[in-house]
Amino acid sequence: MKLGLLTACLPGESLEDIAGWAGSHGYDALEVAAWPDRPGRDWEASHLDVETFGVADADRVRSLLDQAGLTLSAVAYYENNLHEDQETREATHEHLRRCIDAAQLLGVGLVGTFVGRDVSRTMTENLRLAEKVLPPLVEYAAARDVRLVIENCPMEGWHPDGYPANLAYSPELWGWMADLGLWLNYDPSHLVWLGIDPVAALEPVVDRVLHVQAKDVEVRADQRNRYGVFGRVIDKEPWVSGWWRYRIPGLGEVDWRRVLDTLHQAGYDGVVSVEHEDPVWSGSPEQVRRGLTIARRTLAPYIQI
Repeated sequence: MKLGLLTACLPGESLEDIAGWAGSHGYDALEVAAWPDRPGRDWEASHLDVETFGVADADRVRSLLDQAGLTLSAVAYYENNLHEDQETREATHEHLRRCIDAAQLLGVGLVGTFVGRDVSRTMTENLRLAEKVLPPLVEYAAARDVRLVIENCPMEGWHPDGYPANLAYSPELWGWMADLGLWLNYDPSHLVWLGIDPVAALEPVVDRVLHVQAKDVEVRADQRNRYGVFGRVIDKEPWVSGWWRYRIPGLGEVDWRRVLDTLHQAGYDGVVSVEHEDPVWSGSPEQVRRGLTIARRTLAPYIQI
Protein backbone atom coordinates (compact mmCIF):
# COMPACT_ATOMS: atom_id res chain seq x y z
CA MET A 1 0.00 0.00 0.00
CA LYS A 2 0.93 3.64 -0.46
CA LEU A 3 -0.08 6.69 1.52
CA GLY A 4 -1.62 9.53 -0.45
CA LEU A 5 -3.76 12.62 -0.03
CA LEU A 6 -6.67 14.22 -1.87
CA THR A 7 -5.58 17.66 -3.03
CA ALA A 8 -9.04 19.25 -2.55
CA CYS A 9 -8.13 20.36 0.98
CA LEU A 10 -5.71 22.93 -0.46
CA PRO A 11 -7.80 24.61 -3.16
CA GLY A 12 -5.71 27.78 -3.32
CA GLU A 13 -2.39 25.98 -3.71
CA SER A 14 -0.86 24.90 -7.02
CA LEU A 15 -0.48 21.23 -7.82
CA GLU A 16 3.27 21.76 -8.03
CA ASP A 17 3.42 23.19 -4.50
CA ILE A 18 1.18 20.46 -3.08
CA ALA A 19 3.29 17.77 -4.72
CA GLY A 20 6.52 19.28 -3.41
CA TRP A 21 5.16 19.45 0.13
CA ALA A 22 3.62 15.96 0.05
CA GLY A 23 6.76 14.33 -1.33
CA SER A 24 8.95 15.94 1.31
CA HIS A 25 6.57 15.06 4.18
CA GLY A 26 6.25 11.32 3.83
CA TYR A 27 3.46 10.94 1.27
CA ASP A 28 3.68 8.60 -1.72
CA ALA A 29 0.74 9.60 -3.94
CA LEU A 30 -1.79 12.28 -4.83
CA GLU A 31 -5.47 11.93 -5.62
CA VAL A 32 -5.83 15.05 -7.75
CA ALA A 33 -8.96 17.20 -7.59
CA ALA A 34 -10.50 18.07 -10.95
CA TRP A 35 -13.72 19.98 -10.26
CA PRO A 36 -14.62 22.82 -12.63
CA ASP A 37 -13.04 26.09 -11.58
CA ARG A 38 -15.87 27.74 -9.62
CA PRO A 39 -15.59 29.70 -6.37
CA GLY A 40 -17.51 29.26 -3.16
CA ARG A 41 -17.85 25.49 -2.75
CA ASP A 42 -15.96 23.99 0.19
CA TRP A 43 -13.85 20.85 -0.21
CA GLU A 44 -13.51 21.23 -3.96
CA ALA A 45 -10.52 22.26 -6.03
CA SER A 46 -9.35 22.50 -9.62
CA HIS A 47 -5.84 21.12 -9.76
CA LEU A 48 -6.39 19.63 -13.23
CA ASP A 49 -8.08 21.68 -15.95
CA VAL A 50 -9.61 18.66 -17.63
CA GLU A 51 -11.63 20.75 -20.08
CA THR A 52 -8.47 21.70 -21.98
CA PHE A 53 -6.22 18.83 -20.86
CA GLY A 54 -3.88 17.48 -23.52
CA VAL A 55 -0.73 15.44 -24.00
CA ALA A 56 1.56 18.31 -23.00
CA ASP A 57 -0.45 18.82 -19.79
CA ALA A 58 -0.19 15.13 -18.96
CA ASP A 59 3.57 15.22 -19.51
CA ARG A 60 3.85 18.23 -17.19
CA VAL A 61 1.82 16.59 -14.42
CA ARG A 62 3.76 13.33 -14.64
CA SER A 63 7.02 15.26 -14.54
CA LEU A 64 6.16 17.26 -11.42
CA LEU A 65 4.94 14.10 -9.66
CA ASP A 66 8.12 12.26 -10.64
CA GLN A 67 10.25 15.10 -9.30
CA ALA A 68 8.42 14.89 -5.98
CA GLY A 69 8.71 11.09 -5.82
CA LEU A 70 4.93 10.65 -6.06
CA THR A 71 2.47 8.58 -8.04
CA LEU A 72 -1.05 9.54 -9.11
CA SER A 73 -3.76 7.44 -7.46
CA ALA A 74 -6.89 8.84 -9.14
CA VAL A 75 -8.54 11.83 -10.73
CA ALA A 76 -11.14 13.15 -8.27
CA TYR A 77 -14.54 14.57 -9.24
CA TYR A 78 -17.11 13.70 -6.57
CA GLU A 79 -20.36 15.08 -7.92
CA ASN A 80 -24.06 14.20 -8.24
CA ASN A 81 -24.47 12.08 -11.36
CA LEU A 82 -28.24 11.80 -10.82
CA HIS A 83 -28.95 15.49 -10.20
CA GLU A 84 -32.66 16.36 -10.47
CA ASP A 85 -31.98 19.21 -12.91
CA GLN A 86 -31.42 17.66 -16.33
CA GLU A 87 -29.11 20.42 -17.55
CA THR A 88 -26.94 20.18 -14.42
CA ARG A 89 -26.84 16.39 -14.70
CA GLU A 90 -25.73 16.51 -18.33
CA ALA A 91 -23.02 19.06 -17.49
CA THR A 92 -21.82 16.80 -14.67
CA HIS A 93 -21.61 13.82 -17.02
CA GLU A 94 -19.74 15.86 -19.61
CA HIS A 95 -17.19 16.97 -17.04
CA LEU A 96 -16.85 13.40 -15.77
CA ARG A 97 -16.06 12.26 -19.31
CA ARG A 98 -13.35 14.92 -19.50
CA CYS A 99 -11.94 13.57 -16.20
CA ILE A 100 -11.88 10.10 -17.74
CA ASP A 101 -10.08 11.45 -20.81
CA ALA A 102 -7.49 13.12 -18.58
CA ALA A 103 -7.01 9.92 -16.58
CA GLN A 104 -6.34 8.06 -19.82
CA LEU A 105 -3.72 10.59 -20.88
CA LEU A 106 -2.11 10.41 -17.43
CA GLY A 107 -2.04 6.62 -17.44
CA VAL A 108 -4.01 6.35 -14.20
CA GLY A 109 -6.85 3.87 -14.28
CA LEU A 110 -9.20 5.40 -11.71
CA VAL A 111 -11.61 8.32 -11.55
CA GLY A 112 -13.40 8.94 -8.25
CA THR A 113 -17.00 10.13 -8.21
CA PHE A 114 -20.44 9.60 -6.61
CA VAL A 115 -23.59 7.89 -7.80
CA GLY A 116 -25.65 10.75 -6.42
CA ARG A 117 -29.43 11.04 -6.17
CA ASP A 118 -32.35 12.87 -7.73
CA VAL A 119 -33.78 14.25 -4.48
CA SER A 120 -37.18 14.75 -6.09
CA ARG A 121 -37.57 10.97 -6.50
CA THR A 122 -37.83 8.02 -4.13
CA MET A 123 -34.87 5.76 -3.47
CA THR A 124 -36.43 2.99 -5.59
CA GLU A 125 -36.97 5.40 -8.47
CA ASN A 126 -33.36 6.48 -8.15
CA LEU A 127 -32.14 2.90 -8.42
CA ARG A 128 -33.97 2.54 -11.73
CA LEU A 129 -32.67 5.94 -12.89
CA ALA A 130 -29.09 5.00 -12.07
CA GLU A 131 -29.43 1.71 -13.94
CA LYS A 132 -30.30 3.74 -17.04
CA VAL A 133 -27.92 6.68 -16.63
CA LEU A 134 -24.67 5.20 -15.30
CA PRO A 135 -23.82 2.26 -17.64
CA PRO A 136 -22.94 4.57 -20.57
CA LEU A 137 -20.46 6.37 -18.32
CA VAL A 138 -18.99 3.06 -17.18
CA GLU A 139 -18.66 2.01 -20.82
CA TYR A 140 -17.03 5.31 -21.77
CA ALA A 141 -14.46 4.79 -19.01
CA ALA A 142 -13.84 1.12 -19.87
CA ALA A 143 -13.11 2.01 -23.49
CA ARG A 144 -10.26 4.14 -22.14
CA ASP A 145 -8.96 1.58 -19.60
CA VAL A 146 -10.41 3.61 -16.72
CA ARG A 147 -12.69 2.46 -13.91
CA LEU A 148 -15.05 4.59 -11.83
CA VAL A 149 -14.57 4.28 -8.06
CA ILE A 150 -17.49 5.43 -5.92
CA GLU A 151 -17.02 6.89 -2.47
CA ASN A 152 -19.56 5.60 0.09
CA CYS A 153 -20.44 9.04 1.46
CA PRO A 154 -24.14 9.67 2.21
CA MET A 155 -23.89 13.30 0.97
CA GLU A 156 -26.78 14.13 3.26
CA GLY A 157 -26.20 17.85 2.75
CA TRP A 158 -27.53 17.55 -0.80
CA HIS A 159 -30.95 16.52 0.54
CA PRO A 160 -33.17 19.27 1.99
CA ASP A 161 -34.03 17.08 5.00
CA GLY A 162 -30.57 15.57 5.44
CA TYR A 163 -31.36 12.11 4.09
CA PRO A 164 -28.85 10.12 2.00
CA ALA A 165 -28.26 11.70 -1.41
CA ASN A 166 -25.63 9.31 -2.79
CA LEU A 167 -26.70 5.75 -3.63
CA ALA A 168 -23.48 4.28 -2.28
CA TYR A 169 -23.77 5.03 1.43
CA SER A 170 -24.88 1.55 2.52
CA PRO A 171 -23.13 -1.83 2.12
CA GLU A 172 -26.48 -3.10 0.85
CA LEU A 173 -25.91 -1.00 -2.27
CA TRP A 174 -22.37 -2.09 -3.04
CA GLY A 175 -23.38 -5.30 -4.80
CA TRP A 176 -25.89 -3.33 -6.87
CA MET A 177 -23.08 -0.93 -7.78
CA ALA A 178 -20.90 -3.85 -8.85
CA ASP A 179 -23.65 -5.06 -11.20
CA LEU A 180 -23.46 -1.65 -12.90
CA GLY A 181 -19.68 -1.94 -13.32
CA LEU A 182 -18.85 0.51 -10.54
CA TRP A 183 -16.04 -0.07 -8.04
CA LEU A 184 -15.67 1.03 -4.44
CA ASN A 185 -13.61 3.90 -3.07
CA TYR A 186 -13.89 2.77 0.54
CA ASP A 187 -14.06 5.41 3.30
CA PRO A 188 -14.69 3.98 6.79
CA SER A 189 -15.59 7.32 8.42
CA HIS A 190 -19.08 7.40 6.91
CA LEU A 191 -19.87 3.92 8.15
CA VAL A 192 -19.01 4.74 11.77
CA TRP A 193 -21.59 7.50 12.20
CA LEU A 194 -24.16 5.34 10.39
CA GLY A 195 -23.66 2.69 13.09
CA ILE A 196 -21.93 0.20 10.76
CA ASP A 197 -18.76 -1.67 11.70
CA PRO A 198 -16.25 -0.60 9.00
CA VAL A 199 -14.34 -3.89 9.10
CA ALA A 200 -17.45 -6.10 8.99
CA ALA A 201 -18.65 -4.07 6.01
CA LEU A 202 -15.27 -4.23 4.27
CA GLU A 203 -14.46 -7.93 4.52
CA PRO A 204 -17.12 -9.29 2.11
CA VAL A 205 -16.38 -6.70 -0.61
CA VAL A 206 -12.66 -6.08 -0.29
CA ASP A 207 -12.10 -7.45 -3.80
CA ARG A 208 -14.24 -4.56 -5.11
CA VAL A 209 -12.07 -1.92 -3.42
CA LEU A 210 -9.73 -0.20 -5.88
CA HIS A 211 -9.09 2.95 -3.84
CA VAL A 212 -9.31 3.89 -0.15
CA GLN A 213 -9.94 7.29 1.43
CA ALA A 214 -8.78 7.91 4.97
CA LYS A 215 -11.01 10.20 6.97
CA ASP A 216 -12.03 9.89 10.62
CA VAL A 217 -15.18 10.86 12.49
CA GLU A 218 -15.84 12.14 15.99
CA VAL A 219 -19.17 11.02 17.49
CA ARG A 220 -20.90 12.84 20.35
CA ALA A 221 -23.34 10.30 21.82
CA ASP A 222 -24.71 12.85 24.29
CA GLN A 223 -25.70 15.15 21.42
CA ARG A 224 -27.17 12.25 19.44
CA ASN A 225 -29.46 11.71 22.44
CA ARG A 226 -30.75 15.23 21.82
CA TYR A 227 -30.97 15.33 18.03
CA GLY A 228 -31.38 11.68 16.98
CA VAL A 229 -29.51 10.01 14.14
CA PHE A 230 -31.02 12.34 11.50
CA GLY A 231 -29.43 15.38 13.18
CA ARG A 232 -30.48 18.84 14.17
CA VAL A 233 -33.72 20.27 12.73
CA ILE A 234 -34.07 23.73 14.30
CA ASP A 235 -31.49 26.16 12.86
CA LYS A 236 -30.36 23.33 10.60
CA GLU A 237 -27.22 23.70 8.51
CA PRO A 238 -26.84 21.38 5.48
CA TRP A 239 -23.57 19.75 6.52
CA VAL A 240 -23.81 19.98 10.33
CA SER A 241 -25.59 17.14 12.17
CA GLY A 242 -25.05 18.47 15.66
CA TRP A 243 -23.69 15.14 16.95
CA TRP A 244 -20.82 14.08 14.69
CA ARG A 245 -18.11 15.70 12.58
CA TYR A 246 -15.27 14.52 10.36
CA ARG A 247 -11.75 14.50 11.79
CA ILE A 248 -8.18 13.76 10.74
CA PRO A 249 -7.26 10.04 10.96
CA GLY A 250 -6.27 9.31 14.55
CA LEU A 251 -8.55 11.95 16.09
CA GLY A 252 -11.82 10.04 15.78
CA GLU A 253 -13.49 6.68 16.20
CA VAL A 254 -12.08 4.64 13.29
CA ASP A 255 -9.85 1.72 14.31
CA TRP A 256 -7.20 2.19 11.63
CA ARG A 257 -5.18 -0.79 12.82
CA ARG A 258 -8.09 -3.14 12.09
CA VAL A 259 -9.10 -1.45 8.85
CA LEU A 260 -5.62 -1.42 7.36
CA ASP A 261 -4.85 -4.93 8.58
CA THR A 262 -7.98 -6.16 6.81
CA LEU A 263 -6.78 -4.52 3.60
CA HIS A 264 -3.29 -5.99 4.04
CA GLN A 265 -4.66 -9.48 4.56
CA ALA A 266 -6.77 -9.20 1.42
CA GLY A 267 -3.75 -8.19 -0.65
CA TYR A 268 -4.82 -4.61 -1.29
CA ASP A 269 -1.82 -2.82 -2.78
CA GLY A 270 -3.38 0.48 -3.82
CA VAL A 271 -3.38 3.93 -2.26
CA VAL A 272 -4.88 5.03 1.06
CA SER A 273 -5.68 8.67 0.34
CA VAL A 274 -6.17 11.12 3.22
CA GLU A 275 -9.33 13.17 2.67
CA HIS A 276 -8.92 16.16 4.96
CA GLU A 277 -12.30 17.60 6.05
CA ASP A 278 -11.42 18.27 9.68
CA PRO A 279 -12.82 21.66 10.78
CA VAL A 280 -10.31 21.88 13.64
CA TRP A 281 -7.27 21.58 11.37
CA SER A 282 -8.61 23.94 8.72
CA GLY A 283 -8.83 27.68 8.15
CA SER A 284 -5.44 28.21 6.55
CA PRO A 285 -3.03 26.20 4.39
CA GLU A 286 -0.69 25.94 7.37
CA GLN A 287 -3.39 24.40 9.55
CA VAL A 288 -4.37 21.99 6.79
CA ARG A 289 -0.78 20.84 6.41
CA ARG A 290 -0.52 20.30 10.18
CA GLY A 291 -3.60 18.11 9.93
CA LEU A 292 -2.07 16.16 7.05
CA THR A 293 1.04 15.66 9.17
CA ILE A 294 -1.07 14.18 12.00
CA ALA A 295 -2.75 11.88 9.48
CA ARG A 296 0.59 10.64 8.17
CA ARG A 297 1.87 9.92 11.67
CA THR A 298 -1.30 7.91 12.39
CA LEU A 299 -1.41 5.88 9.19
CA ALA A 300 2.21 5.46 8.11
CA PRO A 301 3.10 2.76 10.67
CA TYR A 302 0.45 0.49 9.16
CA ILE A 303 1.11 1.37 5.50
CA GLN A 304 4.76 2.20 4.89
CA ILE A 305 6.26 -1.07 6.15
